[in-house]
Amino acid sequence: MLLVDPRTGRLRAVSDRAVRAHARADCGDGLDQELFLQQIETASSPQQQMGDLLADLRKTRRAALDAAKAAGAVAVAVPVPLLADEDTTVTPEPRYESMLEEFVEVGREAGVCGMHVHVDVDSDEEAVGVADRIRPWLAVLSALAVNSPYHRGIDTGYASWRSHVWDRWPTAGPVEPFGNVVGYRSAVRDLLASGAAIDVAMIYFDARLAASYPTLEIRVADVCTDLRDAVLVATLARAVVDTAARAWRADEPIEPWRVDLLRAARWRATRDGVSGQLLDPATRTLEPAAMVLASMLAWAADSLAATGDTGLAHDGIERVLSGGTGAQRQRRVAGDGMDLRAVVDDLRIRTEESCG
Repeated sequence: MLLVDPRTGRLRAVSDRAVRAHARADCGDGLDQELFLQQIETASSPQQQMGDLLADLRKTRRAALDAAKAAGAVAVAVPVPLLADEDTTVTPEPRYESMLEEFVEVGREAGVCGMHVHVDVDSDEEAVGVADRIRPWLAVLSALAVNSPYHRGIDTGYASWRSHVWDRWPTAGPVEPFGNVVGYRSAVRDLLASGAAIDVAMIYFDARLAASYPTLEIRVADVCTDLRDAVLVATLARAVVDTAARAWRADEPIEPWRVDLLRAARWRATRDGVSGQLLDPATRTLEPAAMVLASMLAWAADSLAATGDTGLAHDGIERVLSGGTGAQRQRRVAGDGMDLRAVVDDLRIRTEESCG
């Protein structure tokens, strides 16, 4: 989340004070600093039921709001700085300072906020098998979470500009199939040796093996202002992972998708969200977003049924298709005059309301 001044709506570099306030309140884990002092990171706990996940997300977001308030700021669930001429201040930690020294402008522009979904896997081998098979579906997931049409005072023309800022990192984005754990670890070693990442935590694949958890980490979504959107993305991510895991266990072949086509699918999804066409992984053709989302539901139907999430997934997709994504909401609020201060104010209100 971004930390802003409650009076001006401009960024405030106070994450250190916010995290200290959280620690003094003895509220447990769940908040941390990020690359810049204008950001604060929240982390939910592992959950099996989506209702429990929503409750936990509300709790951690409330903790962030309280910590920000104690530091004289407001935490806002928005992926990118909206107002023009915003400054960012690197968090004074050696790793973050090294990242900006090595990657210069790419690092200086990286003050953006994504949402990562961790899904439990049985082994690293399964994780790689899943990562290889879900590649064409990741763009569809990202289309549901688009929430960043404006950036530093301009209309980008995209529904998720955060994705394009993040893709400037040399290790970010879609990847080739790895085949197995040996192939995955070899690719990571080569990237580290090339200098494209200073450590394993900077391996920013769209789906990667988590370093500290027994999970596959999916990293394609904007942070969602509406926590119902976050839960929808998590629901579908788990179903997609489970469906791919079944295919891996059955030794089904990996669909041969070239990275350039995956990048094209990602570009389409981040430009239009669900308001236009998406590349359907089932047919490799451009189709209306509603049809492509229906393809995802059909592909993952057994997994959704197994976890009791079929209704949640269908209802959530219908809600987004009819009511709009976060990006569409921002455009409605901004109006023809592109009133970005009104957008910031609306995001503040909705971030607060999302806590229940």
